[in-house]
Amino acid sequence: MRNFKDLIVWEKSHLLCLEIYRITNLFPSEEKFGLISQLRRVSSSVPTNIAEGCGYQTQKEFARFLRIASGSISEVEYQILLSKDLKFITNEDYDKLKSKVIIIKKMLYKLIQSLG
Repeated sequence: MRNFKDLIVWEKSHLLCLEIYRITNLFPSEEKFGLISQLRRVSSSVPTNIAEGCGYQTQKEFARFLRIASGSISEVEYQILLSKDLKFITNEDYDKLKSKVIIIKKMLYKLIQSLG
């Protein structure tokens, strides 16, 4: 059994989730049950699935949860683009978030590949 807190990809995805929560506090209130809820849910799904996968015994099970996290981080990537296009976040914030998303995507890919 792995400790998810030891994984750098978990730490980076957790920090991204915290940042998404902070940024979505600035979104229009009418988005509370729309984009705010979706972005928060999917951004928290990434570290959640990494943590859950760590609780399983086999590499295969761990890899399955990492693939789910990988799908979620791709969804985050689209939703921050949508947020930028709707003018809910600045281009600067978008660039910072996208950079973090790409790093997490690459880390997840490499970790999945290392599991076989």
